Amino acid sequence: MQHISGAWQRTARGAGLLSADGTTVPTIFAEMSALAASTGAINLGQGFPDEDGPAPVLDAARKAIADGVNQYAPGRGFPDLLAAVAEHQKRFYGIKLDPAREVLITVGATEALASTLLALIDGPTDEVVVFEPYYDSYAACVALAGATLVPVPLRWPDFQPDLEQFAAAVTDRTRVILVNDPHNPTGTVFSREVLDEVVRLAHQHDAIIVTDEVYEHLVFDGPHVPIATLPGAAERTLTISSAGKTFSLTGWKTGWVTGPADLVTAVLAVKQYLTYVGGSPFQPAIATGLRLPDEFFASVASEMAAKAALLGTGLRAAGFDVSTPAGSYFTVVDAAPLGATDADAFCRELPARAGVVGIPLTAFVTPAHRDDYATLVRFAACKRVEVLEEAAERLAGMSRA
Repeated sequence: MQHISGAWQRTARGAGLLSADGTTVPTIFAEMSALAASTGAINLGQGFPDEDGPAPVLDAARKAIADGVNQYAPGRGFPDLLAAVAEHQKRFYGIKLDPAREVLITVGATEALASTLLALIDGPTDEVVVFEPYYDSYAACVALAGATLVPVPLRWPDFQPDLEQFAAAVTDRTRVILVNDPHNPTGTVFSREVLDEVVRLAHQHDAIIVTDEVYEHLVFDGPHVPIATLPGAAERTLTISSAGKTFSLTGWKTGWVTGPADLVTAVLAVKQYLTYVGGSPFQPAIATGLRLPDEFFASVASEMAAKAALLGTGLRAAGFDVSTPAGSYFTVVDAAPLGATDADAFCRELPARAGVVGIPLTAFVTPAHRDDYATLVRFAACKRVEVLEEAAERLAGMSRA
Protein backbone atom coordinates (compact mmCIF):
# COMPACT_ATOMS: atom_id res chain seq x y z
CA MET A 1 0.00 0.00 0.00
CA GLN A 2 1.29 3.47 -0.80
CA HIS A 3 2.57 5.81 1.88
CA ILE A 4 -0.25 7.96 3.25
CA SER A 5 0.85 11.37 4.44
CA GLY A 6 -1.16 13.60 6.70
CA ALA A 7 -1.77 14.83 10.23
CA TRP A 8 -2.67 11.31 11.32
CA GLN A 9 1.03 10.47 11.40
CA ARG A 10 1.99 13.09 13.96
CA THR A 11 -1.13 12.25 15.97
CA ALA A 12 -0.27 8.54 16.07
CA ARG A 13 3.39 9.32 16.74
CA GLY A 14 2.43 11.65 19.59
CA ALA A 15 0.39 8.87 21.18
CA GLY A 16 3.17 6.34 20.67
CA LEU A 17 1.16 4.36 18.13
CA LEU A 18 3.46 4.67 15.13
CA SER A 19 6.21 2.08 14.82
CA ALA A 20 9.64 2.70 13.34
CA ASP A 21 8.56 1.33 9.95
CA GLY A 22 5.56 3.67 9.78
CA THR A 23 2.83 1.16 10.65
CA THR A 24 0.31 1.79 13.38
CA VAL A 25 -0.08 -0.31 16.50
CA PRO A 26 -3.16 -0.63 18.73
CA THR A 27 -3.46 1.31 21.96
CA ILE A 28 -2.30 -0.49 25.07
CA PHE A 29 -5.92 -0.41 26.29
CA ALA A 30 -7.20 -2.27 23.26
CA GLU A 31 -4.32 -4.72 23.43
CA MET A 32 -4.65 -5.53 27.12
CA SER A 33 -8.46 -5.70 27.01
CA ALA A 34 -8.18 -8.21 24.15
CA LEU A 35 -5.66 -10.17 26.23
CA ALA A 36 -8.10 -10.22 29.13
CA ALA A 37 -10.87 -11.51 26.87
CA SER A 38 -8.70 -14.22 25.32
CA THR A 39 -7.32 -15.50 28.65
CA GLY A 40 -10.33 -15.04 30.91
CA ALA A 41 -8.31 -12.70 33.11
CA ILE A 42 -10.00 -10.01 35.21
CA ASN A 43 -9.58 -6.72 33.35
CA LEU A 44 -8.28 -4.10 35.77
CA GLY A 45 -6.52 -2.35 32.92
CA GLN A 46 -9.01 -0.12 31.14
CA GLY A 47 -10.84 2.40 33.30
CA PHE A 48 -14.49 1.64 32.77
CA PRO A 49 -17.03 0.50 35.40
CA ASP A 50 -18.90 -2.78 35.20
CA GLU A 51 -22.05 -1.37 36.83
CA ASP A 52 -24.72 0.95 35.43
CA GLY A 53 -25.34 4.42 36.74
CA PRO A 54 -28.14 5.64 39.03
CA ALA A 55 -31.67 4.59 38.12
CA PRO A 56 -33.13 8.14 37.94
CA VAL A 57 -30.56 9.05 35.28
CA LEU A 58 -31.20 5.90 33.25
CA ASP A 59 -34.95 6.44 33.51
CA ALA A 60 -34.59 10.04 32.35
CA ALA A 61 -32.79 8.90 29.19
CA ARG A 62 -35.51 6.36 28.43
CA LYS A 63 -38.15 9.01 28.96
CA ALA A 64 -36.34 11.45 26.69
CA ILE A 65 -36.28 8.88 23.90
CA ALA A 66 -39.95 8.08 24.39
CA ASP A 67 -40.78 11.81 24.44
CA GLY A 68 -39.11 12.36 21.08
CA VAL A 69 -35.82 13.96 22.15
CA ASN A 70 -34.08 12.24 19.26
CA GLN A 71 -33.00 15.00 16.88
CA TYR A 72 -30.07 17.42 17.00
CA ALA A 73 -29.52 19.33 20.19
CA PRO A 74 -28.56 23.00 19.93
CA GLY A 75 -24.88 23.50 19.17
CA ARG A 76 -23.99 24.59 22.71
CA GLY A 77 -26.27 21.96 24.27
CA PHE A 78 -29.83 21.90 25.55
CA PRO A 79 -30.50 24.91 27.80
CA ASP A 80 -31.55 22.68 30.71
CA LEU A 81 -28.21 20.83 30.72
CA LEU A 82 -26.30 24.10 30.35
CA ALA A 83 -28.20 25.34 33.39
CA ALA A 84 -27.58 22.11 35.30
CA VAL A 85 -23.81 22.33 34.71
CA ALA A 86 -23.83 25.94 35.92
CA GLU A 87 -25.89 24.94 38.98
CA HIS A 88 -23.43 22.14 39.71
CA GLN A 89 -20.43 24.49 39.60
CA LYS A 90 -22.18 26.96 41.93
CA ARG A 91 -23.45 24.26 44.28
CA PHE A 92 -20.16 22.44 44.82
CA TYR A 93 -17.54 25.13 44.22
CA GLY A 94 -19.17 28.55 44.41
CA ILE A 95 -18.37 29.22 40.74
CA LYS A 96 -20.93 31.50 39.08
CA LEU A 97 -21.43 30.92 35.37
CA ASP A 98 -23.69 32.30 32.68
CA PRO A 99 -25.09 29.04 31.25
CA ALA A 100 -25.79 30.62 27.85
CA ARG A 101 -22.23 31.95 27.37
CA GLU A 102 -19.85 30.17 29.73
CA VAL A 103 -20.87 26.50 29.33
CA LEU A 104 -20.49 24.22 26.30
CA ILE A 105 -21.68 20.60 26.08
CA THR A 106 -19.30 18.21 24.29
CA VAL A 107 -19.09 14.57 23.28
CA GLY A 108 -17.30 13.55 26.42
CA ALA A 109 -14.22 15.12 27.95
CA THR A 110 -12.08 13.73 25.12
CA GLU A 111 -13.79 15.91 22.53
CA ALA A 112 -13.73 18.83 24.94
CA LEU A 113 -9.98 18.45 25.26
CA ALA A 114 -9.40 18.05 21.51
CA SER A 115 -11.60 21.02 20.67
CA THR A 116 -9.90 23.18 23.29
CA LEU A 117 -6.36 22.41 22.15
CA LEU A 118 -7.21 22.76 18.46
CA ALA A 119 -8.91 26.07 19.20
CA LEU A 120 -6.18 27.60 21.34
CA ILE A 121 -2.93 26.35 19.83
CA ASP A 122 -1.73 28.81 17.20
CA GLY A 123 1.27 27.15 15.60
CA PRO A 124 4.30 24.88 15.87
CA THR A 125 6.16 27.20 18.27
CA ASP A 126 3.44 26.80 20.91
CA GLU A 127 4.07 24.46 23.84
CA VAL A 128 1.69 22.57 26.12
CA VAL A 129 3.00 21.71 29.56
CA VAL A 130 1.62 18.53 31.14
CA PHE A 131 2.38 16.46 34.20
CA GLU A 132 3.85 13.08 33.25
CA PRO A 133 2.62 10.31 33.25
CA TYR A 134 -0.40 11.69 31.38
CA TYR A 135 -3.62 10.43 29.83
CA ASP A 136 -2.55 9.33 26.34
CA SER A 137 -5.10 11.53 24.59
CA TYR A 138 -3.13 14.61 25.68
CA ALA A 139 -0.07 13.75 23.62
CA ALA A 140 -2.19 12.79 20.61
CA CYS A 141 -4.20 16.03 20.67
CA VAL A 142 -1.16 18.23 21.18
CA ALA A 143 0.55 16.52 18.24
CA LEU A 144 -2.57 16.84 16.07
CA ALA A 145 -2.68 20.57 16.84
CA GLY A 146 0.94 20.85 15.77
CA ALA A 147 2.34 22.02 19.12
CA THR A 148 5.10 20.63 21.33
CA LEU A 149 4.37 18.58 24.45
CA VAL A 150 6.54 19.56 27.44
CA PRO A 151 6.28 16.93 30.21
CA VAL A 152 6.97 17.60 33.89
CA PRO A 153 7.67 14.35 35.75
CA LEU A 154 5.64 13.19 38.73
CA ARG A 155 7.63 11.30 41.34
CA TRP A 156 6.90 7.93 42.90
CA PRO A 157 5.28 7.25 45.32
CA ASP A 158 3.12 10.37 45.90
CA PHE A 159 3.32 11.63 42.30
CA GLN A 160 3.71 15.31 43.10
CA PRO A 161 5.98 17.36 40.80
CA ASP A 162 9.19 19.12 41.70
CA LEU A 163 8.18 22.78 41.62
CA GLU A 164 11.56 23.95 40.34
CA GLN A 165 11.31 21.54 37.40
CA PHE A 166 7.77 22.73 36.79
CA ALA A 167 8.78 26.39 36.79
CA ALA A 168 11.64 25.66 34.39
CA ALA A 169 9.25 23.91 31.97
CA VAL A 170 6.86 26.86 31.68
CA THR A 171 8.19 29.61 29.42
CA ASP A 172 6.88 32.38 27.21
CA ARG A 173 6.37 29.68 24.54
CA THR A 174 3.84 27.93 26.80
CA ARG A 175 0.38 28.37 25.35
CA VAL A 176 -1.44 25.95 27.68
CA ILE A 177 -0.75 24.41 31.06
CA LEU A 178 -2.85 21.23 31.05
CA VAL A 179 -3.69 19.82 34.47
CA ASN A 180 -5.56 16.58 35.22
CA ASP A 181 -6.75 16.61 38.83
CA PRO A 182 -7.58 14.07 40.27
CA HIS A 183 -4.94 12.49 38.11
CA ASN A 184 -5.04 9.65 35.62
CA PRO A 185 -3.02 7.40 35.61
CA THR A 186 -1.46 7.89 39.06
CA GLY A 187 -4.48 8.50 41.32
CA THR A 188 -2.82 11.53 42.90
CA VAL A 189 -4.57 14.74 43.92
CA PHE A 190 -2.32 17.75 43.53
CA SER A 191 -1.41 19.77 46.59
CA ARG A 192 -2.57 23.36 47.02
CA GLU A 193 1.07 24.39 46.60
CA VAL A 194 1.14 22.80 43.14
CA LEU A 195 -2.17 24.36 42.10
CA ASP A 196 -1.05 27.80 43.27
CA GLU A 197 2.13 27.40 41.22
CA VAL A 198 0.05 26.55 38.13
CA VAL A 199 -1.77 29.87 38.50
CA ARG A 200 1.40 31.85 39.24
CA LEU A 201 3.23 30.48 36.20
CA ALA A 202 0.21 30.98 33.94
CA HIS A 203 0.13 34.66 34.89
CA GLN A 204 3.87 35.06 34.61
CA HIS A 205 3.97 33.64 31.08
CA ASP A 206 0.45 34.60 29.90
CA ALA A 207 -0.58 30.96 29.46
CA ILE A 208 -4.08 29.51 29.45
CA ILE A 209 -4.91 26.89 32.08
CA VAL A 210 -6.91 23.89 30.88
CA THR A 211 -8.07 21.52 33.60
CA ASP A 212 -9.36 17.98 33.13
CA GLU A 213 -11.52 17.30 36.20
CA VAL A 214 -13.48 14.22 35.13
CA TYR A 215 -12.70 12.54 38.48
CA GLU A 216 -13.84 15.58 40.49
CA HIS A 217 -16.31 13.56 42.59
CA LEU A 218 -13.82 10.76 43.21
CA VAL A 219 -11.59 12.47 45.78
CA PHE A 220 -11.14 10.30 48.84
CA ASP A 221 -10.06 12.77 51.54
CA GLY A 222 -11.71 16.17 51.46
CA PRO A 223 -13.46 18.11 48.69
CA HIS A 224 -12.12 18.64 45.19
CA VAL A 225 -10.57 22.07 44.63
CA PRO A 226 -10.97 23.31 41.03
CA ILE A 227 -8.15 25.54 39.85
CA ALA A 228 -10.77 28.01 38.62
CA THR A 229 -11.63 28.79 42.26
CA LEU A 230 -8.10 29.97 43.10
CA PRO A 231 -7.31 33.71 43.16
CA GLY A 232 -6.50 35.02 39.70
CA ALA A 233 -7.30 31.76 37.92
CA ALA A 234 -10.87 32.07 36.62
CA GLU A 235 -10.06 34.66 33.94
CA ARG A 236 -7.62 32.30 32.17
CA THR A 237 -8.99 28.83 33.00
CA LEU A 238 -11.10 26.42 30.97
CA THR A 239 -12.49 23.59 33.08
CA ILE A 240 -13.36 20.26 31.45
CA SER A 241 -15.44 17.52 33.03
CA SER A 242 -17.96 14.86 32.07
CA ALA A 243 -20.69 12.57 33.30
CA GLY A 244 -18.95 9.29 32.54
CA LYS A 245 -16.89 8.81 35.70
CA THR A 246 -19.28 10.40 38.19
CA PHE A 247 -22.34 8.46 37.03
CA SER A 248 -20.65 5.27 35.71
CA LEU A 249 -21.92 6.07 32.23
CA THR A 250 -18.73 6.23 30.19
CA GLY A 251 -20.51 5.10 27.01
CA TRP A 252 -22.82 8.09 26.99
CA LYS A 253 -19.94 10.44 26.13
CA THR A 254 -21.46 13.60 27.56
CA GLY A 255 -19.01 16.24 28.77
CA TRP A 256 -18.66 19.98 29.11
CA VAL A 257 -16.30 22.93 29.05
CA THR A 258 -16.80 25.92 31.35
CA GLY A 259 -14.95 29.20 31.69
CA PRO A 260 -14.80 32.76 30.36
CA ALA A 261 -17.22 33.38 27.52
CA ASP A 262 -14.56 34.37 24.98
CA LEU A 263 -12.56 31.19 25.60
CA VAL A 264 -15.65 28.96 25.51
CA THR A 265 -16.76 30.58 22.26
CA ALA A 266 -13.34 29.88 20.77
CA VAL A 267 -13.71 26.21 21.67
CA LEU A 268 -17.23 26.15 20.18
CA ALA A 269 -15.85 27.47 16.89
CA VAL A 270 -13.86 24.23 16.54
CA LYS A 271 -16.17 21.80 18.34
CA GLN A 272 -19.14 22.53 16.06
CA TYR A 273 -17.13 21.22 13.10
CA LEU A 274 -16.06 18.01 14.79
CA THR A 275 -19.16 16.21 16.04
CA TYR A 276 -21.52 19.19 16.01
CA VAL A 277 -23.53 17.66 18.86
CA GLY A 278 -23.73 14.40 20.80
CA GLY A 279 -26.63 12.13 21.73
CA SER A 280 -29.68 14.27 22.47
CA PRO A 281 -31.58 12.01 24.92
CA PHE A 282 -28.54 11.76 27.17
CA GLN A 283 -28.50 15.50 27.83
CA PRO A 284 -31.71 15.76 29.87
CA ALA A 285 -30.69 12.58 31.66
CA ILE A 286 -27.34 14.05 32.71
CA ALA A 287 -29.12 17.21 33.83
CA THR A 288 -31.13 14.93 36.12
CA GLY A 289 -27.91 13.37 37.40
CA LEU A 290 -26.24 16.69 38.15
CA ARG A 291 -29.24 17.61 40.31
CA LEU A 292 -29.14 14.44 42.42
CA PRO A 293 -28.86 15.06 46.18
CA ASP A 294 -25.54 15.56 47.94
CA GLU A 295 -25.75 12.07 49.40
CA PHE A 296 -25.30 10.55 45.97
CA PHE A 297 -22.09 12.45 45.26
CA ALA A 298 -20.70 11.61 48.70
CA SER A 299 -21.45 7.93 48.12
CA VAL A 300 -19.58 7.94 44.80
CA ALA A 301 -16.37 8.98 46.55
CA SER A 302 -16.75 6.73 49.59
CA GLU A 303 -17.56 3.66 47.53
CA MET A 304 -14.58 4.19 45.22
CA ALA A 305 -12.29 4.78 48.19
CA ALA A 306 -13.42 1.46 49.69
CA LYS A 307 -12.82 -0.30 46.38
CA ALA A 308 -9.34 1.22 46.08
CA ALA A 309 -8.53 0.05 49.61
CA LEU A 310 -9.74 -3.48 48.81
CA LEU A 311 -7.64 -3.60 45.66
CA GLY A 312 -4.64 -2.17 47.51
CA THR A 313 -4.85 -4.94 50.09
CA GLY A 314 -4.67 -7.58 47.38
CA LEU A 315 -1.80 -5.82 45.62
CA ARG A 316 0.23 -5.60 48.82
CA ALA A 317 -0.46 -9.26 49.58
CA ALA A 318 0.89 -10.09 46.12
CA GLY A 319 4.17 -8.38 46.99
CA PHE A 320 3.86 -5.11 45.08
CA ASP A 321 4.94 -1.78 46.50
CA VAL A 322 1.71 0.22 46.38
CA SER A 323 1.15 3.96 46.01
CA THR A 324 -1.99 4.93 47.94
CA PRO A 325 -4.33 6.86 45.62
CA ALA A 326 -6.01 10.07 46.76
CA GLY A 327 -8.70 9.92 44.07
CA SER A 328 -9.79 8.66 40.63
CA TYR A 329 -10.22 5.03 39.54
CA PHE A 330 -6.55 4.09 39.68
CA THR A 331 -3.84 2.60 41.87
CA VAL A 332 -0.19 2.48 40.76
CA VAL A 333 2.20 -0.19 42.00
CA ASP A 334 5.89 -0.95 41.62
CA ALA A 335 6.37 -4.49 40.34
CA ALA A 336 10.13 -4.49 40.96
CA PRO A 337 9.77 -6.50 44.22
CA LEU A 338 8.27 -9.28 42.07
CA GLY A 339 11.29 -9.29 39.78
CA ALA A 340 9.95 -6.99 37.08
CA THR A 341 12.37 -4.88 35.09
CA ASP A 342 10.00 -3.96 32.25
CA ALA A 343 6.39 -3.13 33.11
CA ASP A 344 5.23 -3.76 29.55
CA ALA A 345 6.59 -7.31 29.56
CA PHE A 346 5.35 -7.87 33.10
CA CYS A 347 1.79 -6.86 32.15
CA ARG A 348 1.79 -9.19 29.16
CA GLU A 349 2.76 -12.08 31.45
CA LEU A 350 0.42 -11.17 34.31
CA PRO A 351 -2.80 -12.70 32.86
CA ALA A 352 -1.17 -16.12 32.71
CA ARG A 353 0.63 -15.63 35.99
CA ALA A 354 -2.25 -14.27 38.08
CA GLY A 355 -5.38 -14.06 35.91
CA VAL A 356 -5.46 -10.25 36.18
CA VAL A 357 -4.74 -7.49 33.65
CA GLY A 358 -3.02 -4.19 34.41
CA ILE A 359 -1.53 -1.42 32.26
CA PRO A 360 2.18 -0.48 32.23
CA LEU A 361 2.71 3.12 33.27
CA THR A 362 5.23 3.42 30.44
CA ALA A 363 2.20 3.68 28.12
CA PHE A 364 1.57 7.15 29.59
CA VAL A 365 5.01 8.72 29.21
CA THR A 366 7.27 10.10 26.50
CA PRO A 367 9.84 7.63 25.13
CA ALA A 368 12.71 9.60 26.66
CA HIS A 369 11.33 9.06 30.16
CA ARG A 370 10.24 5.42 29.99
CA ASP A 371 13.14 4.30 32.16
CA ASP A 372 11.92 6.52 35.00
CA TYR A 373 8.70 4.47 35.19
CA ALA A 374 10.07 1.14 33.98
CA THR A 375 8.52 -1.10 36.65
CA LEU A 376 5.30 0.77 37.47
CA VAL A 377 1.84 -0.65 36.69
CA ARG A 378 -1.65 0.89 36.86
CA PHE A 379 -4.69 -1.04 38.07
CA ALA A 380 -8.32 0.19 37.97
CA ALA A 381 -10.60 -0.24 40.99
CA CYS A 382 -13.84 0.77 39.21
CA LYS A 383 -15.33 -2.74 39.25
CA ARG A 384 -17.91 -4.57 41.34
CA VAL A 385 -16.76 -5.49 44.84
CA GLU A 386 -16.96 -9.22 44.10
CA VAL A 387 -14.76 -8.75 41.03
CA LEU A 388 -12.18 -6.86 43.06
CA GLU A 389 -12.29 -9.52 45.77
CA GLU A 390 -11.60 -12.21 43.18
CA ALA A 391 -8.80 -10.14 41.66
CA ALA A 392 -7.27 -9.56 45.09
CA GLU A 393 -7.39 -13.29 45.80
CA ARG A 394 -5.75 -14.10 42.48
CA LEU A 395 -3.03 -11.51 43.00
CA ALA A 396 -2.35 -12.67 46.54
CA GLY A 397 -2.10 -16.24 45.27
CA MET A 398 0.54 -15.17 42.78
CA SER A 399 3.06 -14.54 45.55
CA ARG A 400 2.59 -18.08 46.83
CA ALA A 401 3.10 -19.66 43.39
